[in-house]
Amino acid sequence: MHSNSTNIDMVKIILQNFSDSVALKQQSADQLAPAIAQTAIQLCQSLVAGNKILSCGNGGSAGDAQHFSSELLNRFELDRKALPAIALTTDSSTLTSIANDDHYNHIFSRQIEALGTKGDGLLAISTSGNSANICAAVEAAHHKGLYVISLTGNDGGKVRQLLTADDVEICVPSKSTARIQELHLLIIHCLCQQIDIAFK
Repeated sequence: MHSNSTNIDMVKIILQNFSDSVALKQQSADQLAPAIAQTAIQLCQSLVAGNKILSCGNGGSAGDAQHFSSELLNRFELDRKALPAIALTTDSSTLTSIANDDHYNHIFSRQIEALGTKGDGLLAISTSGNSANICAAVEAAHHKGLYVISLTGNDGGKVRQLLTADDVEICVPSKSTARIQELHLLIIHCLCQQIDIAFK
């Protein structure tokens, strides 16, 4: 059993997490909103043209990639037509065969080589921006003629250095993985909302 003082300490920590999350969202809203809007426009134009959106990430970011893909394939909040999206994180046979036969760094790039078509988009998610397999995915995307939307944190990491003029960077100004992931989810919901509106 936890003592009352332990419970009070836990509540303080929990409240601090809420405060920190709210503060980061408020502090970064003006900075990130234009890039989010630009991303939404680019995604909608791509989808209207008949292209698809690929997405990838590791760990919690893999969950975000799948979340985004599922919202496009099905719907977010409004009824609209299904939209083409593929999360490159979901096929365990493909992921493990590439990791085993080739290299873990290529689990996404190999799929992009096979599935990517010029004009498609890649949503590349990495809280640090330094994940080797995300960097390889960005490079493969450019080779295949895809544009890249990067969702990162801190200073954008190595991914920032790989981006071109056709890409869009959304970098959360924080060093906390938890806070970055929380804001990534909000950004994804903003994008899904704009896509819903465009295709309703």
